[in-house]
Amino acid sequence: MTAYEVAVRAEAALGEGPTWDPATGRLVWLDILGMRLHTYDPSSGRRTLRTTPQHIGAAKPRAGGGLVLNLRDGVGLLDPDDTFRWLHHEPVPGRRANDAAVAPDGSLWAGTMRYDEAPGGGTLSRLTGDGTVTTVLPDAAVSNGTGWSPDGRLMYYVDSPTRRVDVFDHDPDGTVRDRRPLVRIEEGAGFPDGLTVDAEGCVWVALWDGGAVRRYTPAGDLDRVITLPAPRTTACAFGGENLTDLYVTTARTGLSSPHPLSGSLLVIPGAGQGLPQPAFAG
Repeated sequence: MTAYEVAVRAEAALGEGPTWDPATGRLVWLDILGMRLHTYDPSSGRRTLRTTPQHIGAAKPRAGGGLVLNLRDGVGLLDPDDTFRWLHHEPVPGRRANDAAVAPDGSLWAGTMRYDEAPGGGTLSRLTGDGTVTTVLPDAAVSNGTGWSPDGRLMYYVDSPTRRVDVFDHDPDGTVRDRRPLVRIEEGAGFPDGLTVDAEGCVWVALWDGGAVRRYTPAGDLDRVITLPAPRTTACAFGGENLTDLYVTTARTGLSSPHPLSGSLLVIPGAGQGLPQPAFAG
């Protein structure tokens, strides 16, 4: 087992969305239900915390600075001076934002889900910097991890209740087609949650109620398992100066006796080689 370290000891209800921001040298991560936006600088140990006005599913760096936020009622832009404005405002009763990712072309792929996780109640949408929205998947349940192969020709996607990591062909114009299973997570191993793709094209996926992160090859073969003490591992991303450290978020919501590290940000130093992630072009 690869040794993990505690990057930030916390009690996040639903830690999620680790994202490395190369412009600031910080890791951005969230507590969705706690409505908190965290940053962590591994070189200095400095941390920041700000509250958000509603549940937040994802925060990604923007090309011109600041962040794009996937919020309960839509997608908003946070400028470097902390000015906020909506890019796309679409409140739907009973629905909230979940995971999101930035595609190679700089578009944001933002997921939603119903609070009751009803099948078909969530979506996956593509947003460009001018606010144009295209609904890619209209009938997800718990829209979750999304990522792209190093050449951008494949897109990986998780709708958690399916227990699958799916793969699509991804075209340069942002369309996807030919959805098919890459991996099926076996019963008892947890549910696939957030994911990231490394420089070799392998897919790392966090397993909710599985207490682990798994690495799968582009052919769908299980290549590596990293076991972690917090059972509700939620998402993973490479960070650090050379993108070799794997950061993992965890949750404590719904646990009657959470592990002491449930809700903390963990890190596996030297886990692999990550890919530089594009910033949102807006």
